[in-house]
Order: sequence, then C-alpha cells, then structure tokens
Amino acid sequence: MAKESINYSNKIEEILKKYNLEVDDAQVKTAVTKLIAEKVPENDTLEVKKFLFGSIELTTLKTTDSDESVMAFTERVNDFAAQFPALPHVATICVYPCFARTVSETLEVEGVEVACVSGSFPSSQALIEVKIAETALAVKDGATEIDIVMPVGKFLSGDYESVCDEISELKQVCGEDVAMKVILETGDIVTGSNIKKASILSMYAGGDYIKTSTGKEKISATPEAAYVMCQAIKEYYDETGIQVGFKPAGGINTVTDALTYYTIVKEVLGDKWLTNKWLRLGTSRLANLLLSEIEGQEIKFF
Repeated sequence: MAKESINYSNKIEEILKKYNLEVDDAQVKTAVTKLIAEKVPENDTLEVKKFLFGSIELTTLKTTDSDESVMAFTERVNDFAAQFPALPHVATICVYPCFARTVSETLEVEGVEVACVSGSFPSSQALIEVKIAETALAVKDGATEIDIVMPVGKFLSGDYESVCDEISELKQVCGEDVAMKVILETGDIVTGSNIKKASILSMYAGGDYIKTSTGKEKISATPEAAYVMCQAIKEYYDETGIQVGFKPAGGINTVTDALTYYTIVKEVLGDKWLTNKWLRLGTSRLANLLLSEIEGQEIKFF
C-alpha cells in the first residue's frame, strides 16, 4: 500500500488528532518493568538469539574509518558466511555515505543490505539541498537503505511542517526501492508524548522504519522509548494498513538488552514484526556476544 500524499500545512494537526499523544511516562515505565520481568526470560532461547543475530545492522561509524578498514570490515561478513554456514548472516552493513561504493563492491553475501547514514548524520544540521545531495550520492554508490535523522531542533520548536517536508523530500530521493529509516534521537526529545508524536510524523512523512537513536548522544535507546515507538507503529498500522519497521540503536551492549527489545516488539506489535526485515538492531558489539552464546564459547569474530 503506497503512503498517502499529504498537504502538510493543512493536514498535520488533523493527522495528529487521530492518535492519543498524551503518554504518561510513569505508566510506561511501570508497564515496561512488568513486561521485562514477566516476558524476557521465556524469550531467552537459542532460536531467538539466532534470529536476533540475523537482525543486526553491523555498523562502523568512526572518525578513523577508511576505505581499507571498511573493506576489511565487509570482508568479515563475507568470511562469516563461509565459516558459519548454519547461521543467518547479519541484516546490513551500515557505514557513512562515502563508503557505500566500497561496501557494495566488496560485499559478496546475498541478502545483506548496504545501509548508509545520511542527511548530515548525526546532527541533521545542514541545508536540505546538502542532505538531498548526500543521500542521492549514497544511493548512486550502492546504498540499498538510508538512515536519516529527524531535524530534532525543528521538532522541538514545533515546526512540524518543516520536519515532515524534510523527511518526505529525502524519501523521494530514496524512491520506493531504497528503504529509509528515520532516527528520532529519543534521548533528546525526552518525553513519551514527544516520542509518540515524532513517530507518527515520521511515518506519515514517508519513513519505512523508525529508529531510536544515532548512538552519538548521551542517551541512546531505552526500553521505554522502544515501547512508545512500537505502540505508535501499531496504531499507525491499524489506522493506515501500512507496516513500518522498528530499529533500536545505540547502547545495545548485552544479549539481555537485545532480548528486551525483541520482547517489546513481540508483545506490542506481534509476530508480523518478528522478521529480520521489520526488526533491526543497530549495533556491532552485540554480534560477538550473540555468536559466543550461540556457539557456547567466547568468539571474537567481528
């Protein structure tokens, strides 16, 4: 189902009125605490861990990245497929746009996406013309998925029309064949009500996924933010029939963290979202941790 065309200046308030944006943060925290205590243990299985490995977006976003280091990073994914043929491959390799060509030319594993952070990541503080150019170049060089950051300053200023316009313009650059993830930077917009509102706006404006964080701010993904975002995805799906993916990122440091996000998706969104397409995990450190638990010994492959 195609995303509906929106005249933002006339319809934004009308759109937002369809959703309950009065989120009680204390109630969310209580619900999440209960869910984690009661449901996470039952998902602590080998099968779930293998699934989660297949949802990893293996990421390198360092100042020190180079063509050589990114090529070696990509070769590890190629080598993994040969050395662990019984396990799923990671979902994507995520890099800066200047390395899209390096990854796309080095990658040999079918089904691994080439994701690029774009649009002046991580601040999103650039002219829209610059964001458009960077995104178009990333796609031209082989990016099959694009991660952008919602213009957080404009959102906090209440300029929702500009927020939606930017997201929509960048989705037009991506086209239908290149999935676009919108990073909300939930640690900066803070409240559940803001997270819910940003989620709805990002989805209506064209986001194929909503993502918690860049991993570059003091506060990254939290279970509470994930819970609110998943509620928004469910309500949006019920309203429009359009399925949008979810990606927690930043601060996913343990297998338990990953199991927590899996559990939230399972309980709030259901099995329709429990695929390596619709649930993604933005992390690199998790790959070795999951691999070690799956194999029953410490492994530092990536």
